[in-house]
Amino acid sequence: MGIRREGDAVVHRLHGSVFHSYVSPAAGSEELCAWRLEIAGGTAGVPHRVGKEEVFLLLSGQIRVHLDGAVEEMTPGDVLRVPVGAEFGVDNASDEPATAWVTTSVGLEATLADGSVISPPWVR
Repeated sequence: MGIRREGDAVVHRLHGSVFHSYVSPAAGSEELCAWRLEIAGGTAGVPHRVGKEEVFLLLSGQIRVHLDGAVEEMTPGDVLRVPVGAEFGVDNASDEPATAWVTTSVGLEATLADGSVISPPWVR
């Protein structure tokens, strides 16, 4: 059965956010990765370029999204598709945490502003 329980998530922390990984190659997935993202209040995101599409569904809170120079607010129920190669970042300027469900393809890499490339463990 492909059900992953909340307690099955592998937790990672990076840049002030918490990533609860449910679907990844480490968990048996061949093509997709999915995680619940928790962004603490007062968190300024780290701009980066993505090497694969990502889809964000905001579950709670409010976030400010920076996508290729445009800035938009997201509220619960809003969905964002981040295209391949887009410069992207998320801020949570409120005092309350925000949570999102994120899905992408296996092997996502992110290129930071300084040119360094990261391959997060929740996509491997």
